[in-house]
Amino acid sequence: MSNIQTIFDKNFLEYASYVIKDRAIPDLEDGLKPVQRRILHSLFAMDDGKFHKVANVIGHCMQYHPHGDASIGGALVVLANKELFIDKQGNFGNIFTGDEASAARYIECKANAFAKQVFYNPALTTMVDSYDGRHKEPLVFPAKVPVVLIMGAEGIAVGMSTKIMPHNLIETLEAEKSCLLGQEFHLYPDFPTGGLVDVSDYRDGTGKLLVRAKLDTSDPKRIVIRELPAGSTTESLINSIESAAKAGRIKIQSINDFTTEHVEIEIKLARGVYSAETVDALFAWTDCEQSLSVNLLVIKDHVPVLMTVTEIIQYHSQQLVSILKQELEREKKELQEKLRIKNMEKIFIEEHVYQIIEKKRSLETIEKAITERMSVLNQTLVPEDINRLLTIPIRRISLFDSSKAKAAITAMQTRIKELDMALKDITGYAIAFLDKLIETVRSAEGELFSGGKRKTIVGKFDKINLKELVKRDILVKYDDRTGYLGSAIAGQTVVVVSSLDRIISIRKNATYMITEVPDKTFIGSGAWWIGIADKDELAMRVFTIIYQVNGALYLKRCLIEGGFMNRLYALVPEDAEVIYLGDKARFTITAEYASKPHAKILTEDFHIEEYQVKSLKAKGVCLSHRELERIALDGVTLWRREKDSRILDS
Repeated sequence: MSNIQTIFDKNFLEYASYVIKDRAIPDLEDGLKPVQRRILHSLFAMDDGKFHKVANVIGHCMQYHPHGDASIGGALVVLANKELFIDKQGNFGNIFTGDEASAARYIECKANAFAKQVFYNPALTTMVDSYDGRHKEPLVFPAKVPVVLIMGAEGIAVGMSTKIMPHNLIETLEAEKSCLLGQEFHLYPDFPTGGLVDVSDYRDGTGKLLVRAKLDTSDPKRIVIRELPAGSTTESLINSIESAAKAGRIKIQSINDFTTEHVEIEIKLARGVYSAETVDALFAWTDCEQSLSVNLLVIKDHVPVLMTVTEIIQYHSQQLVSILKQELEREKKELQEKLRIKNMEKIFIEEHVYQIIEKKRSLETIEKAITERMSVLNQTLVPEDINRLLTIPIRRISLFDSSKAKAAITAMQTRIKELDMALKDITGYAIAFLDKLIETVRSAEGELFSGGKRKTIVGKFDKINLKELVKRDILVKYDDRTGYLGSAIAGQTVVVVSSLDRIISIRKNATYMITEVPDKTFIGSGAWWIGIADKDELAMRVFTIIYQVNGALYLKRCLIEGGFMNRLYALVPEDAEVIYLGDKARFTITAEYASKPHAKILTEDFHIEEYQVKSLKAKGVCLSHRELERIALDGVTLWRREKDSRILDS
């Protein structure tokens, strides 16, 4: 058994680690999940400037992704609809209505220039074997922007999940600039569906958001939804409005969806109802307002880590500097090598060193002569250099233009000086790179990014008081003869409630239950108390219970602070006989005892205000163990030994 447990634990941990790191959670470095990374890698590999059938892209990506074509196709459509890194052609669905994309054989896509600028850098990309060892794929892309914040992400792994909100592209780049300059910055989510967002509790990506639809209330008899709250579609929003209307929480005449490229949901209001008084109800009872919890979990250094927006911006600012520095150093090294070769070839041709070849008879003597001659001209050669010089075509030597060669050398030297200056002020170079990227985004207006304009309006929402939206006009009645309680029975009205209220009923045996407002439910005859289960109201109401257990008289004072819905709670022991239960603040209980020899006191008064309020689970205070003849409340008889009669508290 222990061996089986060990194998199970090992396999489960391996599976959990795989799902967390290789399926569901994005990597901090490039902001991508593995399937998204493999899709972009396939698009870069297939890139020829033309659009590719999505079916072909899926087939190519299956070389790297072992989980089938459906997961690749779905991820590609979602990635393309972000309108950041993929140009698309055809029907990729509608993020507003939730309509699905056309079949993969009918739609086309390709990686755009922005994706190449952000991700594509083969020289700095670490490649690893694909799942079957036949191909190479990137471990992560060296991304130059915080993609994880720009795109957002959502995923469920084993024992953990991530929910990262998308942020505005230009605002994210500006935040990176501010970070590099050592300035304060604030970054808030921006959703592709627009709408409004309250970031009061965002807490730098560790809290939650309130999102709302954008409503047009210019017509007093009509409300038009122009933008959707994040996470909603026109279908889900309409369904929530229809449900609220059926429940009587909003009054509408009709609802029509005219959404195409832009959201337009028209709500016509019922007679006598106006838009100004309906807006709060829409936010309260429908998906026009939603709360979104944020969980900024990413893979950092192969480990899942919870981070803040500020920490991610700081990390990517340093990553950008590091990537640009590596690029500059690599370019400088390559230019220096080209410059050395260009100088060597220029001297070899201009000084007629090639003529030495004519007088030598063996390769060894030729190489030795060239080495000696070039060393006199302050040029140190390696074997590869000699081979390069000996393979220069005669045509190139005869057509050699000294002035062009000098200009090329000067251009290389100038570029090396520029690289040196950039390396000395690498932070300034990174800021200039971000400025150029921002300008690229803004110039792409109407093509890729809508010019980077913010779509979601940031503001602070007024808190909606649900109690003020609904009227208490439902009559709850109780028929003591039949024991039924509800709004659809004949009987005495015991409480007036709204559709939001909950009912608490204390029954004959001093048990209580909290329920929704019932149409008709059985609670039994002789119920002691029925009211609204409002915490504030119950907190001010002290209940007093007089009961007997095995002939002993007890008094219990307690507060009912609430409880789970539809669950029965006991206020007294199961074998207790309840004599009185009510919420009067002050009264006197009189106990009359049976006459016994030597008994001096036959009557005793108990003032309830003198007893402490205890918890619901407390048994209560024993008032007397003597045999009782009569119990009275302020002189009114509650119980007699010969004839048990109870008087309901009014």
